[in-house]
Amino acid sequence: MRDVLEPRPPEAHGPGRVALVVLAKAPEPGRVKTRLCPPAEAAEAADIAAAALLDTLDAVRATAGGRPVLALTGRLDAAARGEELAGAIRDLPVVAQRGAGLGARIAAAHADASRCAPGLPTLLIGMDTPQADARLLDRCVDALLGPAGPDAVLGPATDGGWWVLGLRDPQAAQVLAHVPTSRPDTGQRTLHALRAAGLRVVLAPTLRDVDTAADAVAVSRAAAGTRFAAAVRAVPALGRGRGC
Repeated sequence: MRDVLEPRPPEAHGPGRVALVVLAKAPEPGRVKTRLCPPAEAAEAADIAAAALLDTLDAVRATAGGRPVLALTGRLDAAARGEELAGAIRDLPVVAQRGAGLGARIAAAHADASRCAPGLPTLLIGMDTPQADARLLDRCVDALLGPAGPDAVLGPATDGGWWVLGLRDPQAAQVLAHVPTSRPDTGQRTLHALRAAGLRVVLAPTLRDVDTAADAVAVSRAAAGTRFAAAVRAVPALGRGRGC
């Protein structure tokens, strides 16, 4: 992978530059972060997931010129920190995830966010990278919308997947509907599909997704001041490094 996104100097932004899509699963115990169990209990893993989602929502809200949209599956009324999450999204457009398979849901989320924010490019992020702060998202947006910018921004993940996808034309996400996900080559397959469709792609920095206990501990150290880091520290088994 080449064409790595380079840092840009701060600049003034007007409102409504990009739709910022958070693709999320309600953090219901037993339904999220199951690979943290053991050593974590299901309720602890759900609390960690909720904290990561809250941190991600903070980041998109603080991104200059962004219009946040939440693409959600699951029930917040059964979720860890459900009341806090409901308050955090009270003023946001929320669309239900749809489609058979993750690739189809990603494509639909771009399309649905475009309907919420007509005419704007889309930048989609999941809830597994709470270390992605507004400063990094600003860089992704700047790269996507620069005068000589690309058609897409893709952020690789260390497990072979990806953590962010920005598109000047949200409908271009349709080329990813059938790309296999949760594989060591998902990122490369995604990049190939975008380029095969004639899109110029620039790469964002590589981040570590939170899937396992080892990931949770490592990311909590990289994002020490976040809710996520506090939630990880609150789990004694993770604090002792079990399963890592």
